[in-house]
Amino acid sequence: MAEEDLEIVYEEANEAMGKSVQSYRKDMLRIRTGRASTSLLDGIMVDYYGSATPLKQLANLSAPDPRLLVVTAFDKGSLDDIERAIQASELGLNPANDGKVIRISVPPLTEERRKQLVKQVKKMAEEHKIGVREARRDAISMVKELETDGSLPKDDRHRADKHIQDLTNEFSKKIDELTSQKEQEVLEV
Repeated sequence: MAEEDLEIVYEEANEAMGKSVQSYRKDMLRIRTGRASTSLLDGIMVDYYGSATPLKQLANLSAPDPRLLVVTAFDKGSLDDIERAIQASELGLNPANDGKVIRISVPPLTEERRKQLVKQVKKMAEEHKIGVREARRDAISMVKELETDGSLPKDDRHRADKHIQDLTNEFSKKIDELTSQKEQEVLEV
């Protein structure tokens, strides 16, 4: 009985920690690296006929070359709204609307901006590591409950705590590896 309960705790901890890593991967896609990527425009919401609509639902996004993004609206009447939304975003991009498509030139990053982005990546990494540690805390409290209920011997609890800490270390290491990869991308000229 105790082994089955522990397996459930391990699975839940593994799943929660995995979600933190996945969320971190997704968040890192939004950070500029000096190369044009349509993922830069993820999260941009356009005021489309009075409702906030994701840009991806209003236009086709493409990156024909490393320094250019092209936004082709499905409804040409929404081009001005899309342009305003891109300008209002914190990306620092300057869209050019020719009435048919919006072209966005992605300028190379300055050294100062690269350093800011590295700080932002590190801050995001720490926030997601907190998610991993919260999953560890939840798992350890579930193990303590099992011990309190009498369905888990004290020796098994210590082994379970060590297993949960090993999981935590594994997922924190994944976040660190992703962080160093992203730092190298950002700092690459």
